[in-house]
Amino acid sequence: MNVVIPPLFFYVVGALLVIGGAVRAVVLGRRNSSRELREDTPAQAKARRRHLTFGLIWIAMGLFLIFSTANVLRLRH
Repeated sequence: MNVVIPPLFFYVVGALLVIGGAVRAVVLGRRNSSRELREDTPAQAKARRRHLTFGLIWIAMGLFLIFSTANVLRLRH
């Protein structure tokens, strides 16, 4: 059984990873002092760093998926 998945699927998933990672890193990964009433606790700072780190990982995974799909298509033809 040979299953063929169209490359557009991988481009869409990669784009969603890049967009989601960017949103996560920008919105949840940085401190917005204008909307906060008190200073950060160590737990909040750690959570922010974790969101920033995983947002950047999502961006890297999405870019890898997009570029690897493009290379596979280029080598196929």
